[in-house]
Amino acid sequence: MTEQKYITSITIGLDPKFLDLYYQIGFFNRTDDTVVVYPLFTQAAYGENGFYDYYRKMCDSKCLTVNIPAKVTPIYQASGRATVMLHLLHYDFVTDVDVDKNPKILEQYKKVIVLHNEYVTQKEFDAITNFPNVLYLYPNSMYAKVQADYDNNTFTLIRGHGYPDSSADNGFDWKFDNSQYEYDIQCNNWQFHSVDNGKMLNCWPSFRMEYDRSLLYAISQ
Repeated sequence: MTEQKYITSITIGLDPKFLDLYYQIGFFNRTDDTVVVYPLFTQAAYGENGFYDYYRKMCDSKCLTVNIPAKVTPIYQASGRATVMLHLLHYDFVTDVDVDKNPKILEQYKKVIVLHNEYVTQKEFDAITNFPNVLYLYPNSMYAKVQADYDNNTFTLIRGHGYPDSSADNGFDWKFDNSQYEYDIQCNNWQFHSVDNGKMLNCWPSFRMEYDRSLLYAISQ
């Protein structure tokens, strides 16, 4: 029998060849004017006994209510690579829960970066889409509506992603839904397109932002 080999971990770090870039984008003198919203709800939705077990018909509707994670675990579906890179570059972070509980937390910043925040609450959706300067770094963000129950430390899918019926696509009927771009993981022809309250990237940037100087610089602007 051939031994199976699996990747159990990866290492992401800053590249010494990019030292001049790190100076340009403020790594050594980062100001607290930009915040990244980590997709905690999305992290949980992709977990075991989560939404995707329901979508795959491996579980009934009980899997549409899942526990809110106690900690950040930067998995691929929750923009794990970008989370690590932006953390290494000293960006401030908040989570879905922080924004849902206190939408005004964003007001202390000049710019908000949204990752693959696929599952968000109505309050979080309103706070982000009404903020004047948002960089939507991942396609398929702001896609499905969930409702949090902090007494029970859970959240539940309310609408979107084909639920409660197949006609429910984007749970907010958001006119700027750009989910069609999420499968372009090469990101060779990346561009930012303007929307009412900021800019959107036209591809999935997880791998590219580890080495693309121009993309890292554009994110910082």
